[in-house]
Amino acid sequence: MIKKLLLAFGITAMSLTASACNTVRGVGADLESAANAVDEET
Repeated sequence: MIKKLLLAFGITAMSLTASACNTVRGVGADLESAANAVDEET
């Protein structure tokens, strides 16, 4: 249950962060950062 909640929070944070980016490079960096955060939680 906690892992699902953290995953949902991570996806939400990733979506908000990606929408704030102005460049394709910035989106890639944000996605990589979010993926690393999820990997560290599992």
